[in-house]
Amino acid sequence: MKKVKGIIFDMDGLLFDTESIYCDANLVVAEKYGLPFTKEIYARFIGISGEEVWAELHKMYADHGEETVQKFIDESWGMAHDRFKTGEVDLKPGVHELLAYLEEKEIPRVVASSNVRPIIEILLEHAGIRDKFSDIISAEDVKFAKPDPEIFVIASNRLGLAPEDCLVLEDSKNGILAAEGAEVPVVMVPDILPPTTELKEKTEAVFSTLHEVIDFLEA
Repeated sequence: MKKVKGIIFDMDGLLFDTESIYCDANLVVAEKYGLPFTKEIYARFIGISGEEVWAELHKMYADHGEETVQKFIDESWGMAHDRFKTGEVDLKPGVHELLAYLEEKEIPRVVASSNVRPIIEILLEHAGIRDKFSDIISAEDVKFAKPDPEIFVIASNRLGLAPEDCLVLEDSKNGILAAEGAEVPVVMVPDILPPTTELKEKTEAVFSTLHEVIDFLEA
């Protein structure tokens, strides 16, 4: 592919190991309320807004009663966010190395996440990497969550670059589809579940860690 002039980072599952925290919280609370929730069900929701997830959960578990489903949502969300507020969330392998490389090469970077801005800010600040990004595009900045391309259209605009001059780094199906819709090249670093063959075909490459992105950019 052509020379990359700007990088757009997803956050959950790409920069931070947050997806496993969300997933574990959902599994624990679902068991408490007798809801048949699995890791595969969780993976379907990665990258989309909280509001959309909650609406879908109410549809899926309607037979269990609205009050029970709402308790499941509130308690699992609260459990995960209590952990996030401490800032004690692991960075994914290769984050520091990739950011150092991009800084050295003077390649600008932004975060484009379906999460809410306060959580993004807490995690970036606690990890000491907030200053590595020129901007943050969060759930508050878009009308439509991934897989809608809006967030990556905004991100490329914030970088002041054409979509084809940017590169999105994503871990989820919804993120890959959003990048495709925005016509921004995308590299996938899977987190919870590996990509399908169909999804791989929509990417420039699939890597196991962010370390490999450095070699990709150098090629």
